[in-house]
Amino acid sequence: MQAFVDRNTVVLGVSFDSVEANRAFAEKYCFTYRLLSDTTKAMCVAYGAAGAPPHKYAQRVSYLLGPDGTVLEAYPNVSPATHAAQVLEHLDAHRAGGGAS
Repeated sequence: MQAFVDRNTVVLGVSFDSVEANRAFAEKYCFTYRLLSDTTKAMCVAYGAAGAPPHKYAQRVSYLLGPDGTVLEAYPNVSPATHAAQVLEHLDAHRAGGGAS
């Protein structure tokens, strides 16, 4: 996570769970980033991380947003083992003006 902090980049997670459930989950697993609650599922549906309700769980997807909120990169198949490095590479490429390769 420090690599994102060093790049002045905010990392957010989103789940369907309540604020209290997310807080407990984040504490249990030592998350160092904010985990948002989307109990209405509206954000996840809007970003393609879930189909229309009654989906029980959000899909594991990720987006790299620019400072203005524009989606720079979409990651529909996230592998927790390699995803952070991939996003950092794309972040650096966008900041250098070239976009992701």
